[in-house]
Amino acid sequence: MKPARFGYARPDTLDGALAILAEQGVEAAILAGGQSLMPMLNLRMARPGLLLDINRIPGLDAIALSGGVLTIGARARHAEVLASPLVREAAPMLVQALAHVAHPAIRNRGTLGGSLALADPAAEMPACITALGATLVVASARGERRIAAETFFLGVYATTLEPDELVLRVEIPAISPGWSHGFHEVARRHGDYAMAGLALALHREGSRVVEARIAFCGVEAATRRQAEVEAVLVAQGAEAACAALAGLDAMAGAEVTAAHRIHLARVLLRRALGQA
Repeated sequence: MKPARFGYARPDTLDGALAILAEQGVEAAILAGGQSLMPMLNLRMARPGLLLDINRIPGLDAIALSGGVLTIGARARHAEVLASPLVREAAPMLVQALAHVAHPAIRNRGTLGGSLALADPAAEMPACITALGATLVVASARGERRIAAETFFLGVYATTLEPDELVLRVEIPAISPGWSHGFHEVARRHGDYAMAGLALALHREGSRVVEARIAFCGVEAATRRQAEVEAVLVAQGAEAACAALAGLDAMAGAEVTAAHRIHLARVLLRRALGQA
């Protein structure tokens, strides 16, 4: 199939892009990497009135580390994030997770901001930035807004992003002493969407876990912090935390049942805690 007819704009400045979004609202679809958008256009699952290409806007792909905060521009390609020594130093979880994202051709074009704005529950990046305590900085013609990652994702392809807003960058607290990061995933084949994936950050004092951040992908319809499981892990240990996963609101389907997703979540948590 071919896409339905649409207009096309390619502004050179951020202000120009935000002005178009303010005018077009829900009629505009943002094009950065296009690895999800273009298939959706061709299948006519998406029918925007206007395609807004942001690839000419400078500065949206910058990666920087300053003052204990890792900043990644929304248009940074997955391959650029994966190869960045700053990311490897400050947020090693992202490096582990990006190795699972699709294949090199996809990673060379796909962007971090695109993955987050799409909010596919099986995607790795939403789970990672949620577990890392990241903040998304978004902008509209009305100004900038900061959104905690753990409140950003609402459901399948649903976020708190307004129709006239554009994701500018993600700010991630750099890993600090006592913390460890891990990402684990189960998929039918390497590069396939996850049947279940786990983003885990642990803070230890000696051998004792004193703080945990847990987020799953491919399990529930909306990426979120597993606050109850985290509390059980800190208070009662690994096996109790695995048992607490019975409370997951797992997605059900013909190929993967809700019970199987919960089983995989337990397997991943045990594996991650054992390795950590």
